[in-house]
Amino acid sequence: MPKKSFQELINSPGMPVLVDFYADWCGPCKAMSPIVEQVASQYNGKLKVIKVNIDSNQAAAAQFKVQGVPTFILFRQGQQVWRQSGAMPANVLSQAVQKVLA
Repeated sequence: MPKKSFQELINSPGMPVLVDFYADWCGPCKAMSPIVEQVASQYNGKLKVIKVNIDSNQAAAAQFKVQGVPTFILFRQGQQVWRQSGAMPANVLSQAVQKVLA
C-alpha cells in the first residue's frame, strides 16, 4: 500500500484528523504521548490521529508554522479547526475533539 502524503491524510473526508507535532528530545511531548493515546482510543473510529516528528518532517512543520512542540492541530476535511501548543490536560484535548465532532 503506497504511503499517503501528509496532505492526503489531513484532507481525507469523513473523520477529523488530530496531528501531534512532536520531537524525540522534547520532554512535554513525551508527557503528552499517553494523553494523545488516551484521546485516540476514546474517539476510536471517529478520529484519526497522526504523530509528526518535526525533525524528520520539517516541510510539514514549516507548512503549518509550528514554532514549538508539542503542537496539536485538528483538521476537518483539510481545514484547520483548532490548534494549541504545549502540554495540556487530557480533558482540554478531549473537549477540543468533542467540539469538532459535535
